[in-house]
Amino acid sequence: MLMKTAAQSLTEQLSARFAERIRSRLLAPGARLPSVRQCAQQQGVSVSTVVAAYDQLLAQGLVEARKNRGFFVRDLSSAFAAPASARLTAGPPTALSGDPASPVWSTSAWMATRQAPVDASALIRGMFHRVSNKPQPGMGVFPPEWLDTSFMPAAVRKVTSGSALRDFSLSYGEPMGDSGLRRALSQKLSVLNVHAAPEQIITSVGATHALDIVSRTLLRAGDCVMVEEPGWAVEFARLDALGMRILPVPRSASGPDLNVMARYCETHAPKLFVSVSVFHNPTGYCLSPGSAHRVLQLANQHNFHIVEDDTYSHLAPDHATRLCALDGLQRTIYVSGFAKILAPGWRVGFMAAPTDLVQRLLDTKLLGTLTTPALLEKALAWCIDQGQLRRHAERIRTRLDAARARSVKLALAHGCSFAAEPAGLFGWVDTGVDTDALAQRMLDEGYLIAPGALFHAVRTPTTLMRINFATTQEAAFWKVFARLRDAML
Repeated sequence: MLMKTAAQSLTEQLSARFAERIRSRLLAPGARLPSVRQCAQQQGVSVSTVVAAYDQLLAQGLVEARKNRGFFVRDLSSAFAAPASARLTAGPPTALSGDPASPVWSTSAWMATRQAPVDASALIRGMFHRVSNKPQPGMGVFPPEWLDTSFMPAAVRKVTSGSALRDFSLSYGEPMGDSGLRRALSQKLSVLNVHAAPEQIITSVGATHALDIVSRTLLRAGDCVMVEEPGWAVEFARLDALGMRILPVPRSASGPDLNVMARYCETHAPKLFVSVSVFHNPTGYCLSPGSAHRVLQLANQHNFHIVEDDTYSHLAPDHATRLCALDGLQRTIYVSGFAKILAPGWRVGFMAAPTDLVQRLLDTKLLGTLTTPALLEKALAWCIDQGQLRRHAERIRTRLDAARARSVKLALAHGCSFAAEPAGLFGWVDTGVDTDALAQRMLDEGYLIAPGALFHAVRTPTTLMRINFATTQEAAFWKVFARLRDAML
């Protein structure tokens, strides 16, 4: 709640609050600000105070007024470069509504109907620019105290003893990545029935970097890419920035909508399919063997590659269905990393690829980063070889199971329902109200939530939101949520 002070008027406080959120992209370009009356009611101030605050935002060039519609956040990047959304990216609304065979529109026709672009940067920035010291339900990471271990510092000391630190510092690492780590990863993947020789594995600066290497190697601007929807907000935004045509594929409990994929293949000849088979983000779904088999049939029939993002493999059972295990790394590329489970700051990821793609992927990596940090890769190899990573993952899974049980109970008790069976790290929750609007109200209380619109190729209002089970197991969050949600009903 705003409080009048000698140093700053209510108008200045309200204007500064919106300005900070716009600049940090917690309010996405194109997002509509609350109406003047709504804002006055929410903040407990007069209508004239809100009008004056919005005028200040207009004067700063942060918002624009649209006649009879209200105030909207401006795209601050447009003054420096054409925004990614000005390129031909996603398919038209008719494709989103179940007609993937319709032609891809021209840029001008598509932009005339497109709503505010996906703003995944809000979630990313929230990892570095904390809204408050409260647990953040919208974040996709474990709390730091869950990841605090003694064996990681020990690993670093082990691999930097003697002259090793000097040697690491004075030379580049191996282009493919540390050979010891690649051997350890090859053995680890074999447990998942993904058989990849060390020579098929390339390390990266995190899993997101690996996905980017794959995209830059296999795709060119304007190519069509199938992506599961709902899906990882960052993946939509990343492909959009590269100028790809995004073809959203509805994701169900058993897997992607195979009929939609088939029609996309016949009409748009996609080059790539991006999939999260195990503990899908945000739903928690796991791929069924039957769906996996049919997806691979489509890939072979229509000549496209599949990149399988297995970021949550450390939380999942080894026997879970993975496309790469069934395909034997023929048309599939396996991607994973260790930021979620072990060391976000180490930024160690990797990909396992078909033999005929390895050199092309390596060339792309070399052009982007030359090599990856040998010190951290050797330390991670030690953690894997000593069994430390396996034991740590087991502890995290046990802790997450308990947190999930508490979070689900609290969510149900506060009037929510689950659109997908709770599993893994995330819950796909139906709140009953527009979660874009709810998100702004929650920010006022110090909570960053992940509204469901972020997980779609074209941002449209939804009552769904993604929660992190590790950070929603306290009643305090749900009490605030219920109070604000009920005020919107």
